[in-house]
Amino acid sequence: MTFVVGKTSICTENKSLFWAIFRSYGWSFFFIGLLKVVNDCLSFSGPLFLNAIMKGFMGTHYSFLVARLRLKLKAGLTTIVYRKALSIRVAQRNSFSTGEIQTLMSVDADRTINLFSSVHDLWSLPLQIVVALCMLYMQVKYSFLAGFAVVILLIPVNRWIAVKIGEANTFMMAQKDERIRRTSELLTHIWTVKMYAWETFFGHKIRTVRNEEMRHLSTRKYLDALCVYFWACTPTLFSVLTFGLFTFLGHTLDAATVFTSLALFNILISPLNSFPWVITGIVEAWVSIQRLQRFLSSPDSSQTFSRTTPEMDSNTALKVSEMDFSWSASSSLPTLKRISLDIPKGSLVVVLGQVGSGKSSLLHAILNEMNCEQDSVYVSGSTAFVSQTPWIRSGSLRENILFGRLYVEDRYDQVVRACSLDFDVELMHKKDLSEIGERGCNLSGGQKARLALARAIYQDCDIYLLDDPLSAVDPHVAAWLMHHAIQGPLLRDKTRVLCTHHHQAASLADIVVLVENGHAKCITSAPCKHLNSDNNQSEIEVDTEPTPYEDRTFCGNDREAKSFSLVEEEARDYGRVKATVYRLVLSLVSTYAVFTGCSIVAVTVASTSLMQATKNGNDWWLAHWVDKTSSSDHHHSVKFYLVSCGLNSLFTLLRAFSFACGGLRAAFQVHETLLNNILRASILFFEKNPVGRILNRFSSDLYTIDDSLPFIANILLAHCFSLLGILIVLCLVQWEIVVLLIPLGLIYFRIQRFYRETSRELRRLDSVSRSPIYASFSEALDGASTIRAFQRQDMFLAQNVAFVEANQRASFSEIAASLWLSIRLQIMAAFLVFFVSMMAVLSRDRDSLINSTTAGLIGLALSYAAPVISLLSNLLTAFSETEKEMVSVERVQQYLMIDIEVPEKGDKQELEDGHLPENWPENGEVEFENVKLVYRPELPPALIDISFKIAAGEKVGIAGRTGAGKSSILCALFRLRPISFGRIMIDGFDISKLSLHRLRESLSVVPQSPFLFEGTVRENLDPTGQASDCVLWEMIAKCHLKPAVESAGLDTQVRECGESFSVGQRQLLCLARSLLKRSRILCLDECTANVDPETTRLLKRAIAHECQDVTVVTIAHRLSTISDLQRVLVLDQGRLVEQGDPQALLRDKGSKFSSLAEAVK
Repeated sequence: MTFVVGKTSICTENKSLFWAIFRSYGWSFFFIGLLKVVNDCLSFSGPLFLNAIMKGFMGTHYSFLVARLRLKLKAGLTTIVYRKALSIRVAQRNSFSTGEIQTLMSVDADRTINLFSSVHDLWSLPLQIVVALCMLYMQVKYSFLAGFAVVILLIPVNRWIAVKIGEANTFMMAQKDERIRRTSELLTHIWTVKMYAWETFFGHKIRTVRNEEMRHLSTRKYLDALCVYFWACTPTLFSVLTFGLFTFLGHTLDAATVFTSLALFNILISPLNSFPWVITGIVEAWVSIQRLQRFLSSPDSSQTFSRTTPEMDSNTALKVSEMDFSWSASSSLPTLKRISLDIPKGSLVVVLGQVGSGKSSLLHAILNEMNCEQDSVYVSGSTAFVSQTPWIRSGSLRENILFGRLYVEDRYDQVVRACSLDFDVELMHKKDLSEIGERGCNLSGGQKARLALARAIYQDCDIYLLDDPLSAVDPHVAAWLMHHAIQGPLLRDKTRVLCTHHHQAASLADIVVLVENGHAKCITSAPCKHLNSDNNQSEIEVDTEPTPYEDRTFCGNDREAKSFSLVEEEARDYGRVKATVYRLVLSLVSTYAVFTGCSIVAVTVASTSLMQATKNGNDWWLAHWVDKTSSSDHHHSVKFYLVSCGLNSLFTLLRAFSFACGGLRAAFQVHETLLNNILRASILFFEKNPVGRILNRFSSDLYTIDDSLPFIANILLAHCFSLLGILIVLCLVQWEIVVLLIPLGLIYFRIQRFYRETSRELRRLDSVSRSPIYASFSEALDGASTIRAFQRQDMFLAQNVAFVEANQRASFSEIAASLWLSIRLQIMAAFLVFFVSMMAVLSRDRDSLINSTTAGLIGLALSYAAPVISLLSNLLTAFSETEKEMVSVERVQQYLMIDIEVPEKGDKQELEDGHLPENWPENGEVEFENVKLVYRPELPPALIDISFKIAAGEKVGIAGRTGAGKSSILCALFRLRPISFGRIMIDGFDISKLSLHRLRESLSVVPQSPFLFEGTVRENLDPTGQASDCVLWEMIAKCHLKPAVESAGLDTQVRECGESFSVGQRQLLCLARSLLKRSRILCLDECTANVDPETTRLLKRAIAHECQDVTVVTIAHRLSTISDLQRVLVLDQGRLVEQGDPQALLRDKGSKFSSLAEAVK
C-alpha cells in the first residue's frame, strides 16, 4: 500500500494525473495486454472443446490481473485525495465543497479505475471485429459489406451519443457534488435545523438539486437506451443484409455457410455491443480524471511555508513583514492589510478587536492558511493551534489529548489538571477512556474548548496559537486556565498568541495587538490600561452550556451511568438477502411495480419476452430456410425473415426505453423516501450514527441504486430470457441434451449457491469497511487546519491507509470469488458444447439410436451451444452482482425503518377540536409542570421534577454550573427529546399534542453554535422570503452587521458553514434571523459569546427594544447577560433549586446564584 501511494503521488508534482497513472502502472498494464491478445486469438481457433478450456483459463487469469491492478489504482487514488485534503490550504479549500471532495474520493475514483478495463478493449474490440469480418469474407465474399455498412454508419451515431453522454455526465456529477454538499450540511447541523423547523426548507433545497441531477441522469439513461437498441439490433441487421445480398447475388445458402457466419455474427455481438460502452466509460473516466487533477493541482500549504529564515534573530519566534493576506486569490481587496509582526520567543501576545476585525484570520495567516503573494510568514519551531470552534475527534478523551504522542503519565496528569478536566474525567463512566462522539456531541462547548487546549499543551510545541478558548468557560475556570495553563509552568517559556474579547487579559500580556478592519492598529509592549475602562470591561464567560449528552453524562448524580456505546456499530445483515428486501424493491424502495406503475413492468417483461422469441424464431426460420431445396421458396423466406427481424427491432427498442423509464422513476422515489425518513428521524438516530455513515447511503449506495443496480438488473433480465430461449431451442433440436442438462443443472445449482452465499457476505464486508473511510475523511476535512498546525498529516494518512487496506481485503476476496466461479462455469459450458457436437456426429449414423436431424438444425444447435460458455457465466455473474447490488438497497432499507420523531400531524386534539389559534402563541406564556427528562434508560435523568411558570413577556435567565441541565430546558421545550413525565404548556396548550413543525416554527432560538448555510445573506436571514429588503437592512443595522454586508449587499455569498464570516458575525446573523421572525417566545443560548463587550452592550439594548412584548428565555453562560433580567432560574444537577429577582439573589450571600457570581470576582 505504501508503494502504491508513493508512486501515485507523483501527479501533484507534474500536474498530470493521467501520466502519473501511466508511469506508475503502464508496464504492468502493457504485459497484461499481451495475455489478452492470446485470449482473443483463441476466440477464432479450434477445436471447440480444447478452445473453450484454454480460453477459460486465459480469460480468467487476464481478468484477475486487471482486477488486481484496478484495486491498486483505487487504493492510490483514495489515499492521494485524502492526503491532498490534509495538505491543501483553507483559502484553496474554499474553491471545493465538502460534497465535491467526497465525490472525488468515491465516484470519480471508481470511474477512473475503469480505464484499466476500457483501454485494452479500445484496441481489442476493433481487432476482434476486423478478424471476424475477414473470416466472414471467406464465407460470404463481399456480401458482408452490406452488414458492415451498418456498422460504419453507426460509428458517427455512437460518437454523437458518447459525446452527449459525456456532457450529461459532467453536468450530473456537478449536481451530485452539490447534492452531497447540501446533504452533508444538513446532517452536520441537524440539531439546529430541527430547532428552526427547517426540515422542509432544507428538503426543498436538496430536492431542487436532485431534480437537476435526475434531469441529466435521464438524458444519459435514455441515450444509453438508444445505445442498447443499436447494439442489440446491429447483429440482426448485419445478418439480414448479409444473407439478403448473398442470395440476391445468386448464391445458395447452405448449412456450413449460414452457421459459420452466424457463429462469426455471435463473435461480433460482444465487441459491437461493448465498444460504445467502452467509449462511454473512457469519456466518463476522462471527465473524472480532469476533476481529480483540478483538485490535486491546488497548491499545498507546505509549498509556500517557511519555518525559519536566515534574517530572523535567534530570539525571534514569529515574524511577518508588511504583507497582505486574503481568503481568495481572485479578490482585489485583502482581508489583512500590511501586517507586520516580530514576536520574541517566550512572550504572551494578546490580540484584541471587535467582531469581524480579522483576529482569527491573523492566526490563519500565521499558519499559512491564507493567500499571500510570497513567503512572508517565518516561524521558528513547532506550532500548536486551538481553533475558535474546537475540533474534536471521535474516540476516547485520552486519544484526543495524546493526538498521536506517547502516553507519559506525569505530563498527562499535569495537562488534565491545568485544563480543569480532572473533575470532568472523574464523572465519566470510563474516566479518560470514555468515548467521545462525533464532533464532541456529548461534550459541552466549554469541555470542547478545554479538551482542545489540553491537546495543544500536551504536544509540547514552541508556539501556541489560541483562538479565544476562554469565551466558552466559567469565570473561575477561565481564571484557572489563564494562570495554570496559558501562563502556567507548562507554557511559561512558550510563545503564546491569544485572540480574545476579554480585555482584562491585556494586563497580563507582554505584547498587545489591536486589530481593526484588517489593520494592526495598536502594537505595544506595555499593558493597554485604556482597554480596561468600565465601558469595555467584560467578565470572562461562564461555561458554555453542555449539550443534552453532557447533561446526562456529567451531571453529578450519585447513580453512575452504566457503560454504553455512544456510537453504534454499523448494522450488517448476514446470510442471503432477505425476501423483505426484494418485497421492498417491489413495494417501496426501488420497485418498478409501485414507483413506475404496473404498466411499465408489464411492458418491460412483455417486450423482453417478445424480443427473445422473435430472435429465436429468426434463427429457427433461417435453419428451416437452409434445409429447403426448392429455390422458389426463397423469396417468401426472405420476406418472412425481414418481417421477423423488424418485429425484433421494435421489441428491442420498446424494452430498452421502458427499462430506462422504470429505472429513473425508481431512483427518484428511493431518494425521496430516504430523504423524508432522514428529515423526520429522531435526534437519537443522529447521535448513534456518524455523519459519514449516513452520507455513505446518499452517495455510494444511492449511486448504486441510481446507476449500477438498474444496469446489472437489465443485463440479468436479458440473460435470463436468452438462456431460456437457447435451452428451448436445444431441447427441440436434440431432446437427448436433457440427459446432460440434469446433472449439469445440479452441479450448477450447488456452485452458484455456494458462490452467492460467499459473495453476499463479501459485498457486505466491502460496504461496511467502506464507511470508516468516509467517516474518517469527513472528520479530517473538518479539522484539516488543526491537523496541519500540529503536523499530524502522517498519522491521519496512516489511519486512512489502514481503513483502505481493510476495504481492499474485502474487495480482493470478492473478485477472487467471482473468478473462482467463472472458471468452473466455463469448464461446464465446454462439456455442454462437446456433448452437442458428439450428438450431432452420432445423429448422422443411420444405425445410431440418436434421432437423425437436418444439417440446418445441427448447425443451429452448435451455434447456440457455443455462446453458453459465456452466457452461463454471465448469467450467474449478473445474478450475483444484482444480489450484491441489492446490499445497497438493504442498507437503505435500514434507514427506512428508523424511529421518527412523530408523524407529520399532531394529536387529534389539534386536528379535531380546532382550538389552536392561527397566530398561536398569542401571549408567550410558558409553564413546566413536574417535568422529567431522561435521554437514555442507562443514564440518570437530565431534568428532575422541574416546575416553573414564565409569564407572557417576561425576561427570564437560566443559570447553573456545567451539567446542571440548562440546555435540557430548551431540549424539552423544542421537543428534541420526549419528556418522561409531566407536561409543558404554552398559552394553555400542551405542546405534546401539537405537531412538531407547528411548535418549532412558532418559537425562535439563537443556538450556541451559530449556523449559516451556503447561499446569500438574504436567504440566511429570511429563508421563507417574507421580509422586504428595507426590513432586512434595518435588522442588519440593529445587529451591527452593516459594515460586513454592505459591500456586496444582501446578495453577499455565504460560504459553506458560514466560513466567509467570523464566528462572532455568524452569531449576530443568527440573532438578526431570530428577531426577524417576530415570535412571541425567544430563546437565547448565549448569542454574544464570541462578540466584543461594546457590541454586546449595544446588542442587549437592541434586544430589549425589539422584544418588549416577547417572552425571552436566556441560557446564561456569562452572568452579566442575565443580571438585569426580571427573573433568574438556577438549576443544579437537573433540579430547580432557586428562582427570583437576580439582584435580590445577588444580595443574598447564601443563594446559589450569589455563589455563582462570587466566582467572577
